[in-house]
Amino acid sequence: MTGVNHDNATPKQVDDRGLRNLLMRVLTALVLIPVAIGVAYAGGWWWFGLVTLISIGLFIEWRMIVGAHRMGWVALGVVYAAAALAASVIVRLDAVWGFSALMFVLLIVWMTDIGGYFAGRGIGGPKLWPSVSPKKTWAGAIGGWVLSLGVAGGFAAYGIGQLIPLLLLATALTVVSQLGDLFESAVKRQFGVKDSSHIIPGHGGLLDRLDGYVFAVVAAALIGVLRGGADGVGRGLMVW
Repeated sequence: MTGVNHDNATPKQVDDRGLRNLLMRVLTALVLIPVAIGVAYAGGWWWFGLVTLISIGLFIEWRMIVGAHRMGWVALGVVYAAAALAASVIVRLDAVWGFSALMFVLLIVWMTDIGGYFAGRGIGGPKLWPSVSPKKTWAGAIGGWVLSLGVAGGFAAYGIGQLIPLLLLATALTVVSQLGDLFESAVKRQFGVKDSSHIIPGHGGLLDRLDGYVFAVVAAALIGVLRGGADGVGRGLMVW
């Protein structure tokens, strides 16, 4: 039987696995991120079609995790996937500000993940919530937050929104994104599952990759609706 016994792996074998996983994550991101940005820019039916397919995939993975006969959990999965779909569509709907608002949310989520990954591994330290997600650290959470502030600063520097409101919005969305990550980890732990699937090389499943995005985009949609109405969510998010 080939392969490495994870329990008896040497430090070098652990490092090699970590390097391979990081390389796979980077290569996958280099493929998927331009596709996501391109479809988000196109908007309309292209964006609606993509997020519909993704939401269906989220629900399928959710049902695989919780089982088909736990109706309460299945119903929660329907709400989860439907909220992701509705929020993704409504944030992009604004013809003037929709793309900027959606990119702001996406970049916050991506930077939260990147900052969390590298700060968590590079600094380590106290765990964020060890009973739910043993690998996540406070250093990672702070690293993700710092990079999200950089996103806000970049948007403001290019004249897309004002600095202070965007910094506050970035802080709120990075916190919500990390809560989404912890929520998905708690669900998987509840049912004894490590990855929601293996559909995305280096990342696991759609739920594993998009857990933070779902929470962040729903929060963004709610903020945008409260400030700009259902047809002005993008403006409600970006113009203060």
